[in-house]
Amino acid sequence: MLTRALIVVLAILNLGVACWWLLRDAPQKPAPPPQAPGVAELRWVPGGVDAAAAAEATAAAPTAPLMEREPAGKTAVAATPAPVAPAKPETAPVATTAKPVTPPAPTPTPAPEKPATPPAAAEPPRCVALGPFADRAAAAGAQGKAGNLISQVRLREQPAASGSARYRVLLPAAANREEAQATVKRIVAAGLSDYYIISQGEDANAVALGQYRNREGAERRMAAVQAAGFQPRLVASGDAGQWWLEGQLAAGTQPAQAQQRSGAAQSRSLECARLR
Repeated sequence: MLTRALIVVLAILNLGVACWWLLRDAPQKPAPPPQAPGVAELRWVPGGVDAAAAAEATAAAPTAPLMEREPAGKTAVAATPAPVAPAKPETAPVATTAKPVTPPAPTPTPAPEKPATPPAAAEPPRCVALGPFADRAAAAGAQGKAGNLISQVRLREQPAASGSARYRVLLPAAANREEAQATVKRIVAAGLSDYYIISQGEDANAVALGQYRNREGAERRMAAVQAAGFQPRLVASGDAGQWWLEGQLAAGTQPAQAQQRSGAAQSRSLECARLR
């Protein structure tokens, strides 16, 4: 009995559920969210739908004016929206200290070039005569003291004012007259002339080879006799003359400087042409 009662109850319940299922209303689909203005609506096109029907369905959409239409003959493909990166949390701006801007240094204006100074004209050479000196040796010593303050040096003897100075070129005295005559024969054989044998005095038996009023002539005679193989000597007689040191001053040297250095008593201007 109890079993039959349970079966009857279950049948009644199944029948009631079936009636409720048949009589219920269809479920309402949720309305799509409103489309943002200016955004094209994406629609999925099934694979078997004709492209023309898809174009008509797209044209009926309310956002059609904002959509880019595909040309006929192409199947519309739904665009997949790009994933939106999550927004980073806003960070507080870091305060930066602005560096002071250094203004550019002003460009110096080049100074105007000065006109080139013409080179100074070369100073003409100056020549002097330093003296007087008692003899040739003293003049030669003064030349050594002057050093490089004077160049192109020559030693010159100035005859005495009376004109009584004489210079003789002599060969050494022989032991007797016969030896002196033998010396004369050798002088003649060498091609020399103007000779005589001194017969008396301290130079007896010496052979004189000339007497001259200036030293330059006597020295030229001595050079010729020496070239012939003899050894003469120079003998001065009468009033001796004075010796002078002549030469060209170094650049920037004053005559007084050369005079003081050489120890000369006087300094005279001299034409440089006389030194040539």
